[in-house]
Amino acid sequence: ARGLAAGPETHFGFQTVSEAERREKIYQVFENVAKKYDVMNDSMTLGIHRVWKDILVHKMNPSPGTLLVDVAGGTGDIAFRFINYVRSVRERQLQQKLKRHQNLSWQEISKSYQEEKVNPLGDSQVVVCDINKEMLKVGKQRAQHLGYSEGLSWVLGNAEELPFDDDKFDVYTIAFGIRNVTRIDLALQEAYRVLKPGGRFLCLEFSHVSNPLLARLYDLYSFQVIPVLGEIIAGDWKSYQYLVESIRRFPPQEELKAMIEDAGFLKVDYQNLTSGIVAIHSGFKL
Repeated sequence: ARGLAAGPETHFGFQTVSEAERREKIYQVFENVAKKYDVMNDSMTLGIHRVWKDILVHKMNPSPGTLLVDVAGGTGDIAFRFINYVRSVRERQLQQKLKRHQNLSWQEISKSYQEEKVNPLGDSQVVVCDINKEMLKVGKQRAQHLGYSEGLSWVLGNAEELPFDDDKFDVYTIAFGIRNVTRIDLALQEAYRVLKPGGRFLCLEFSHVSNPLLARLYDLYSFQVIPVLGEIIAGDWKSYQYLVESIRRFPPQEELKAMIEDAGFLKVDYQNLTSGIVAIHSGFKL
């Protein structure tokens, strides 16, 4: 009876807990680590997480006018890269336009540059959605510090029940977030719902290493080093012990691919990075 009252069982790292307990524990993890989240990412991955995120945005290849929702993106890493990428594409487009029209007067050239200043993103927008208030707070502070304001908004919301209309976004991204969702199937269904027909789903997540020797070294580093770094840098051993355990419990590449297909996505594939330590999964709503 107590088991039924607590709700369906799931896992929190290597612990067995109810779904409600898991949501509460994960919320607490990210509330605890929010302020040191970026420093710890650099320390745990030796800075390689920056390269992985760059690859994700290059794979997305957004153009001016793209509407992106970045789920579980509280600190803004993907959002800022998206804005930088679109700005550079828009600048290249302007340069090409001016080269094609060599006979433009300086007034016309000046007008083009003024329009670029007024609308550097070409109507692109990125909505950062995160369930954790502390993570969003850190992201907003970073955006202010780095000078990002145009085309950027922040929304408190749950990946399993997104506060957006159907068929709204061109691209949905979730980077190192789907692992912490209690019901991955519901999150994938929500991703499908909020994407426009033709929209793209992109997920960057820790995955499973196929090379046995590398897998042993990776396990040793994960369980012996990362929690120690968490204690030294963030003063929080338990949260980083959970994060390591959660990676080991996460579905391998082929299993996640099948789940994405079950949600309705087509042309689903994945790209392993760093020997499968992480993978980028991609799918389309067609």
